[in-house]
Amino acid sequence: MKILSYTKYLYLIVAILATYKAIQLWNVGTESYIFIAFAVISLFMFLFRRHYGKKFEERKNQE
Repeated sequence: MKILSYTKYLYLIVAILATYKAIQLWNVGTESYIFIAFAVISLFMFLFRRHYGKKFEERKNQE
């Protein structure tokens, strides 16, 4: 299950790329709200998975 520890970083990469694309489209004048939404959701998922990953790791070390 080592692969699950890397998926949280994929969310962070998606958030960075979506933010970059939103800034790029914002300067052009095109609506970039969908990319802003992707960035916010991806950042939330990164923080959520990191929080629960630490929680599960602490529980595993206690046993």
